Amino acid sequence: MTKTIRGELKKRLQAGETVVGPFCIVPSTTMIDSLGYAGMDFCILDTEHGSLSMETVTDLVIAAQGSGVAPIIRVGGNEEWPILRALDVGADGVQVPQINEIDDARRVVHAAKYAPLGERGVSVFTRAGNYYKDDAVGHPARQNEETMTVVHIEGRKGLDNLDEIMTVEGIDVLFLGPYDISQSLGVPGDVRSKIVEDALKEATAKARAQDRVVGSYAKDVEMGKWLIDLGVQYLSINVDATIYMQACEQIARALK
Repeated sequence: MTKTIRGELKKRLQAGETVVGPFCIVPSTTMIDSLGYAGMDFCILDTEHGSLSMETVTDLVIAAQGSGVAPIIRVGGNEEWPILRALDVGADGVQVPQINEIDDARRVVHAAKYAPLGERGVSVFTRAGNYYKDDAVGHPARQNEETMTVVHIEGRKGLDNLDEIMTVEGIDVLFLGPYDISQSLGVPGDVRSKIVEDALKEATAKARAQDRVVGSYAKDVEMGKWLIDLGVQYLSINVDATIYMQACEQIARALK
């Protein structure tokens, strides 16, 4: 376990590596710290479905980077201010839900990137700007280069518009959300349904043909291996609270 360097996760993905990490909803620096010892590559701090506040997320970002895990913050929607705050606290990237058409993707880049790619609000006095150490020289260019923008394709409309979405410069990962996709395709929650698997296969193949990095979510190791075989590089595996519950359940069943 070594301290993570902002931008390393992005470089690894660009080099074709596969990276793995859970969604995190537990407001605990200890839980985040343990991910580094476990060998996880990143964690997605979930402010959409979880109860995490920005104050808590800031502490979790610091803990993650100190333990060698790249923190990505999932915001609750495609608005400028949560994307800006997520990056200003020093996260390695931002993950934005419900990207259904090209204009949605453009809004993400507009909020997440400095000019000339976007128009992210400029403050060099944040943690991302090292609190203005050394006058924050090169901060905008460095942030554009190092931070990641991950967009969620979560429904039929997003899948239908994937070709256009992929043309937007500044998007680093196309994240296929199997649960929302399953609902959109009429089989809510059945992420291993053939209709869902076929949709994931088609979208992954289309993105990989354009040399785009694909991400997705696996509920277990078996599904994770299946997604990696499809070509998914940015693999989110399970949720921290569920991982803990399942481990405790296994122990309880074995001893009682």
